[in-house]
Amino acid sequence: MAHYDLHTDQLKDMAPRLRAGDTVSLTGIVYTARDAAHKKIVAAMDAGEKLPFDLNGAAIYYAGPTPAKPGQVIGSIGPTTSGRMDPFAPRLLDAGLACMIGKGVRSKAVEEAMARCGAVYMVAIGGAGAAKAASIKNVEVIAYDELGCESVKRLTVENFSAIVSQDCMGGNLYREGMEKYKR
Repeated sequence: MAHYDLHTDQLKDMAPRLRAGDTVSLTGIVYTARDAAHKKIVAAMDAGEKLPFDLNGAAIYYAGPTPAKPGQVIGSIGPTTSGRMDPFAPRLLDAGLACMIGKGVRSKAVEEAMARCGAVYMVAIGGAGAAKAASIKNVEVIAYDELGCESVKRLTVENFSAIVSQDCMGGNLYREGMEKYKR
């Protein structure tokens, strides 16, 4: 297991090299999108419409932040359960998505798409949303404002920490952890 300080522009090239258990500190642009936004993004893809952001090499954080209090850039921004995005994730991965960040296990279809596309899935610690907010330096709603906290946001992050949970080579901390527990 290794630690990487990465700029998000490096994710497309680095994702295939990252392995389950590696820790990553991200700086750059990360987008937020949850299930309602994913549904709209896939509908836009189906309709041949322009997407809210370029998926090629992008990182999506499955989060719906709370409103910022006075003096804050953003409110609490903990991860949401990633499995809710599983019906949509393979399409986004095939379109170039390099990194997904959330919590919880992913489906077989997402694992297969990650392997096919050389992408990575990272987890952020649930319950630490207020601490995560400290690594966010700027936030801008870029699409689907009507979704409120679930709108698509462009986050400028600095030293945003995450753990590679599943890699494109089949490494999977959830599966490895369950196997150890069974013994």
